[in-house]
Amino acid sequence: MSAFTYAPMSHADFMAFWPTFQHIVAAQETYAIDPDITAEDAYQLWCNAPQATFAVKDETGTLLGTYYLKANAAGPGDHVCNCGYMVAPAARGKGVARAMCEHSQQLACELGFSAMQFNAVVSTNEVAVALWQRLGFAIVGTVPNAYRHARLGEVDTYVMHKTLEHQR
Repeated sequence: MSAFTYAPMSHADFMAFWPTFQHIVAAQETYAIDPDITAEDAYQLWCNAPQATFAVKDETGTLLGTYYLKANAAGPGDHVCNCGYMVAPAARGKGVARAMCEHSQQLACELGFSAMQFNAVVSTNEVAVALWQRLGFAIVGTVPNAYRHARLGEVDTYVMHKTLEHQR
């Protein structure tokens, strides 16, 4: 995990990651993002709209994944953050998603968030659901048939939540 570096995601980093982003979205298995989104619209959504977006690289500078962090809601709900994570196919199973989630929780604490919530984890994304649970997230709600999975049809999504422990 310590071999990963985190830096604000530049436009060049995003464009290098774009084929992976496009593949993940086009698969329609995990993200409720229009599969026909353009690269520039995806950049705006992933990198400009959130409070922070990171490129995650290994010691050779290879881009392994990316994540964003933003407030989950405005005003009286802005103490809870939301994140999204994507991992390059060649980096899956190497602890990148875990490392990004741990990094995002630390950043969230530094930014003053008291909790993290994932609004729509696709129930059939069993690897992610299990990882989030191992990292202390609880399924606090199920939204029936809220996601049109490309292969499985309508499937449930989970709302997952974790209270963050601030380091003093």
